[in-house]
Amino acid sequence: MTELLSMLSLPTWMDPQILRWPVTGLYLALMMVISVYGLHRYWLVYLYGKHRRVRPRPQRRYEQLPRVTVQLPIYNEGAVIHRIIDAACAIEYPADRFQVQVVDDSTDSSAKLAKQRVAYWAKRGVDIQYLHRKDRTGYKAGALQDATSSATGELIAIFDADFIPPPSFLKRTVHYFTDPSLGMVQTRWSHINRNDSILTRGQAIFLDGHFVIEHTARNRSGAWINFNGTAGLWRREAIQSAGGWQHDTLTEDVDLSYRAQLAGWQFLFLPWVQCPAELPPEINSFKSQQHRWTKGSIQTAIKLLPTVMRANVPWKVKIEAFFHLTSPMVYLYITLFAALFYPAISMNIKPFGQGSWFAVAAGMSLFGLGTISATIFYVTSQRAQKRSGLLTIAQVPVLMAIGIGIALNNAIACIEALLGHESPFIRTPKYNTTLDRAELPGVTGEVSDQVEADKPGKTKNRIARVIPIPSMKRSICLLELGMGLYMLVCVWLSLTSHHRAISVPFLLLFASGYLYVGGSSLWVYVRAYLESRRPLPQTA
Repeated sequence: MTELLSMLSLPTWMDPQILRWPVTGLYLALMMVISVYGLHRYWLVYLYGKHRRVRPRPQRRYEQLPRVTVQLPIYNEGAVIHRIIDAACAIEYPADRFQVQVVDDSTDSSAKLAKQRVAYWAKRGVDIQYLHRKDRTGYKAGALQDATSSATGELIAIFDADFIPPPSFLKRTVHYFTDPSLGMVQTRWSHINRNDSILTRGQAIFLDGHFVIEHTARNRSGAWINFNGTAGLWRREAIQSAGGWQHDTLTEDVDLSYRAQLAGWQFLFLPWVQCPAELPPEINSFKSQQHRWTKGSIQTAIKLLPTVMRANVPWKVKIEAFFHLTSPMVYLYITLFAALFYPAISMNIKPFGQGSWFAVAAGMSLFGLGTISATIFYVTSQRAQKRSGLLTIAQVPVLMAIGIGIALNNAIACIEALLGHESPFIRTPKYNTTLDRAELPGVTGEVSDQVEADKPGKTKNRIARVIPIPSMKRSICLLELGMGLYMLVCVWLSLTSHHRAISVPFLLLFASGYLYVGGSSLWVYVRAYLESRRPLPQTA
């Protein structure tokens, strides 16, 4: 290990005395920026506590219910396509004022299944329309824009394929639109496979923080929120007056949300209306989803944040919009921060001095802003749902490790957005891991067989077949493993350096995060390869 460290030591032409101050300045700047976003988390928790008991009610109730169209954007999702169509058609609403649009861009056999489910429900009196495009121009945004032209509803509900809207969804949301200024109602996601694995539990807590704390804090305090792409109800006029669905960002939902609110429409978040959904059960699916969300948010910030800052809206709206749209940049800051660990330790950088009360106070302050704030944020979101605060605290190291582990993947997304690099909209694969397939009336022949073939199934590893993701590259997981090993080198250096052992737990957290995410990603590729080499079963 000593020989390895000597090989990694700074070249002689790089004088540590010259580099010390630039590295110290960058190191301190990154700590401060990350801490500012940590301080903002405290502010969101404060706003949530202040407004958590506010429960908006409809101004009045409709005497005659408005016509509603339910749109189901789908792409090659045979494992769940029957479930979402059946759930949408089971929503309780007057049949003469209700329409379902299956907006299908599928290029595989799931299109046949969708057609059969549509035919099945059409025979039972549901006003259901099957729309299939021959190309994916605009991806999800393009599909929704095209479908809206033939929608008959003045209100439009949207559900992704992995969601299961409850039958009471419209009854509990539609009457809020008696307020003529209301443009969109967003409901809260719940998670049908929350407890399947460490990964799904971590994702559930991350999303709970976003919905329970962020959405409630912003919406009730008068700041802006975004439509989350699904489980929401739009006023059609709000979509059209904002310029419709556009596909120049990967988060068409956030983009439209900000344009609609710039146009003067009000949004409402209803946390007590929950819509169950499936979390990505496999690490590369999660990383692909995070890459799209991160890159799309930065693209939207570049596109709309200057307009928001110039708009005639309160400063609290502008400040929250800034933190909301730029918060994914923290992943880039964390990655740069981690990359500086070795030079910081090698140069024995002490930005606050050694042993002084100021050094201790500054270090504890940054720790509290960058780390404890996340603990309070997520514990509050779980306690709001009557879940154990102590159990959440015990899970915080795992949450932080996952968040650090995906930082490199998301940092690449940030860089791509900043450089204007275009990439396709990659839909998150749907597995249907928790619900066994029931017999499907109206599904026959080869399509029925294909439904069963499309299901990943269950094994001891939860997922028997991995759905490939075109955007995920092996190089990313190798970089993540490399960062994990780099952190272990920093751990060894800290243990052998005077007054540096205190940083070891922090470095181990980074190492475990990178190694977990990188190792899990690599194992997916290995398992897929092994499955491809497995001989087919012999038939009699």
